This record gives sequence, C-alpha cells and structure tokens, in this order.
Amino acid sequence: MSQHHQLMQAPSATARIRENALATPDEPAVIFVRDPSAPDGAETWSYARLDHEARKIAGWLQERYAPGDRVLLLYPESLEFAAAFVGCLYAGMVAIPSSLPGQYQHQRRRVDSIVENAVVAVTLTSEAAAPSVLDWAASDPAAGIACAVTDGPAFTDAHAAAWRMPAADHDSLALLQYTSGSTSTPKGVMVNQGNLLHNSQILSEAFGLDRTTRFGSWIPQYHDMGLLAILLPPLLLGGSCVLMSPTTFLKRPHWWLQMIDRYGITWSAAPNFAYELCVRQVTDEQLDQLDLSRWRFAANGSEPVQASTLTAFAKRFAPAGFRSDTMAPCYGMAEATVFISGTGPRELTVSHIDEERLERHEFHPVSPAEPGRDVVSCGSAKAYDVRIVDPRTLEVLPAGRIGEIWLRGGSVAQGYWGREDATRETFGVRTADGDGGYVRSGDLGTVHDGEVYVTGRIKELIILRGRNIYPQDVEHFLRAQESDLTGLFGAAFVVPVQNAGGGVEEQLVVAHEVRGGISQDGLKELAGRIGAGVSRGFSVRPGAVVLVRRGGILRTTSGKIQRAAIRETFLQGRLESRYLQVNPQVGALLAEAGARAEVAS
Repeated sequence: MSQHHQLMQAPSATARIRENALATPDEPAVIFVRDPSAPDGAETWSYARLDHEARKIAGWLQERYAPGDRVLLLYPESLEFAAAFVGCLYAGMVAIPSSLPGQYQHQRRRVDSIVENAVVAVTLTSEAAAPSVLDWAASDPAAGIACAVTDGPAFTDAHAAAWRMPAADHDSLALLQYTSGSTSTPKGVMVNQGNLLHNSQILSEAFGLDRTTRFGSWIPQYHDMGLLAILLPPLLLGGSCVLMSPTTFLKRPHWWLQMIDRYGITWSAAPNFAYELCVRQVTDEQLDQLDLSRWRFAANGSEPVQASTLTAFAKRFAPAGFRSDTMAPCYGMAEATVFISGTGPRELTVSHIDEERLERHEFHPVSPAEPGRDVVSCGSAKAYDVRIVDPRTLEVLPAGRIGEIWLRGGSVAQGYWGREDATRETFGVRTADGDGGYVRSGDLGTVHDGEVYVTGRIKELIILRGRNIYPQDVEHFLRAQESDLTGLFGAAFVVPVQNAGGGVEEQLVVAHEVRGGISQDGLKELAGRIGAGVSRGFSVRPGAVVLVRRGGILRTTSGKIQRAAIRETFLQGRLESRYLQVNPQVGALLAEAGARAEVAS
C-alpha cells in the first residue's frame, strides 16, 4: 500500500505525525531558512525536536484548557509556529492560525474579528512577536484572553512528560482556517482531522508525492496554502519541508529559487505574482548561480493564473535547468481544506477561447490565430464530484457553459464556525434537480476535457450593458500594455451613476498603483493612455482612472486584491489618489460623497 493510501487509514492526523516522529526521530522535519547563501543561514528541527516542542505546548494546554477549546496562533513564519500548530493537534484543541495584528488598522481589524467570532480560549505567540502581540492583547476585544509565549520559560520538559495523546478521530475538529476576506469578512472554515488526512492524500496522489518529496516555500504559514500544502503534507508523509518568510522573498526574490536549489526542494508553491516578480527581478548573474533541475512541481494557485506569466517564467529559467513540464497550475480554496485540482508533471495546458462568447458565459476554444483569451487549465479534480451550476437558477449547466463551480468530496470542510447563515448558503447545497451535499465555490469556471478552468469570482464580475467583463482581465491587459504599471497592482470595478435620463447606470473605474517620481503631467498622460487602452481592449470608456501610490491597492494577507473594499473606499471619497481623471457623472458621485462626509463630521 502506497504512503498516500495509508494516510486515510490513520486514526487522525495527530496520530500520524506522532507515529512519524517515533519512527524517524533523527530525520529533518522542518528547516527554517534566513539566508540560503550563508553556511549558517538555516535552522533544522528533527522529528524528535518538533515532537518534543509540540508536547511541551500540548502538555501546558491540557493542564489549563478543555479538548475542543480554540487556540489563536500569532507567530511570524518560524519553527515556533510549526511547534504550536502540532502542539494544538497534540492537545486535542482547535488551532486558529492568523496573520499578526501589526500596526495598521485593517490588520488589527482582521484579528479582532477572528477573536470575536471564534471565542478564543488562549493566544499563543513567540518571543520574536511578543511585544506587538502583547500590546494588541491588552486592547479590546482581546483583553481578558490569556496570552502565552511558547518559546519562553513557562513551557517546560515537565509539560512534555505530562502530555497525553488526545482521543481524536476523523470527525474531531482540528483547525479553523479563516478565509482571506477578499470579498467579505473573514469566516472560520471548520476543518476536521479527516479533512486534513484526505486533502494531503489527494494532493500526494495527484502529483505522486511521498516521504522523499521535499516541500518548501515562503508562503505565510497561517495561509491555507502555506499551512496545508507546504507544512502539513510532509509531516503526514514522513518527509520534510523548508520554510522562509514572505518578507525575505519580497526583498530578494532570487533567494526563494536559491533555497529550492540548495535544499533540493521538489514541491514548491506560490501565487502568480511571485513568478512574475522573479521573471522581472532575478538578474542574469543570479540566474547563472542557480540549478533548478531538481524542482519537479512549481505549483501556482491562490489567485488567477496567467498563461503569459508561466510561459515567461519557464523561458527565463530554462538556462538554470527549469523544465517546462514543472509548472503546475492548481485550484484550491479553504472550504475544501485547500487542494482541489492539479495535474503534473506535464506541459502547460492552455485553452484559447473566444472572448465574445466568454462574455456570454460560453467556453468556446478557437485557433490561436483568432482573437481570444488564454485560460490556463488547473488540471483535473479527480477526488471530487464537480458540477458547473447557474448561480441564479441552480441548474446544472451542460459542457461548454461557464457557471459557478460546485464541489463534493472528502476534503470539503464542515461549514463556517458560528455562522449558520453563511454555512447554509455555501455548504451542503442542492442543485435545482435535488442533487445535494455540495459546497459553492463563489468562483466562475467550467470543466473542459475533464479539467477545471477558473475564469473569475462571481462577486467581482463586472456587468456592463449586458456584457460580462472579468476585472483581472482589465488589470492584466493594462500591465501588459503599460511598462509604467509592470509589477504593480490595480483594481477594476463598477460604480452606480445617474445618466442623462435620470436613471441609474454602472460605469467602470480603474484604480492602479504607480511608482513615485512621475510628474503630474506624466501622471495625466498615463491616465489618458489607460483610459484609451481600456476603450480599445474592451470597448468601454472608464468613468474614472485613479492613480494611487505604491501599496495603495488593498490586498488580503494572501495577496488577493480586495476589489470590494477598494470600491467602498472610492465611493466614500476616501481613496487617496496621486492623480484622478473622472467624467462628469462619476465626478458628481464623488462630490456627493464628499458632501455627505462633511455633514457627518
């Protein structure tokens, strides 16, 4: 029996990790890299060390709290996070990984909303993050929740000795994975032990991964991709993973590739923008130092996958031994634990589809010579029943039609914690003909030749004069046309304005980051080119072009663009712009918002 088939035979994910720790105590479990070029630039924990640190935390928790209590994990990317997560599993308690509260209001708001929703029993952190976490913990709504530093003196060998294996089975709740909140408030997805085992099993089967596979990435550990597609699978398979902080990657993108080379990583994952960043920023000199021939799976997920990015990456890094069949576009979401579809190793599979028919929600491949849009296949979803459903009528759509992706299978989570309304809307739903037990993805797409193609998010779809336009298409088109926008982020959305006849119509707004150092005249010309470019590419004249400073486009902790929040900020007249070009109708809308704000203050 192969290793992945054995995963579902384990009584729980907890029992499986403990079994691996006892079987191979001296093998490396987790490696944390600070500088891949330095001889002492990394720290390694063996299975014995990880197990011991986790038992110290679990013993401490068991002494104070009850099985099933919620434990908030506030850590920077680190070995300490790995110990705390495994420690929660070992304690029989529910782990809640979260981004740090940070100093910005929106960062704190996210953690505050998690605390209020999950009824947290205790917060765990590390010495590295303790000052900022303790500062946050003294404020509402966290005040009154105990906060402990797990690599401090309070956690002892005596706690490890006192630890007892919890009575966990496949139905035991293991984790609340909060959604990134790109279109709404973060919701706590209830992931049980069976979901963890099942999802690691189907990921391993899809790509032929086993204990010899070395996983590694810089994706945040609190993110479902970083936690459940990088850290957890090797611990269940008995292999190892290599971690690095996202900040390190963003400062020096080539260090990610250097880490893959130096540590012999075979499975690494990142969102599309990371591959784009590497193509742009890795120098020829850095490229000459790399050997990427052992990298077998370059998973790309968690935001729309662009064919042009993947092709450019494969071409750029071919001299370093990167093989074109390594690129592995995947589809996943927290509501299905993480992994849904992906196939590899194989050459990139792209469908060139008719754009006019795409606007009518039809998926119609045409020859590359004809005008159309490239859509990347995210592979097959063999472990799921997949239905493409009309989101309004709930009818199952035939082949060739685009609708909402619905899924049923062993990795589908148990619902949202404390949100019965949202759980009812999303989980256990039925199609119009009464077929039940599905989860709604909120994503638009289709299944073509047995493979999943994702075209966009339902809530972000732009509908103008009966046409369906995907915001990421507008944003990607502009960056491809305008070198001044390369490597920056933008958001396209619609706003309601009054037309000449007194009725209401929607108009397109394009907001985009620009680099510093461009004069006002330069910004005016750029805004003009953006407006003209959108008109040419999409036959729609934007009602407003807003150029904002770098970092001015709000994104979630996982890098998704928060179009709904940006739209809201714009409508309130609070989107700080370096240059604003508006037509009279949108100008009137903003003037009204400004007047309301003045009255309110």
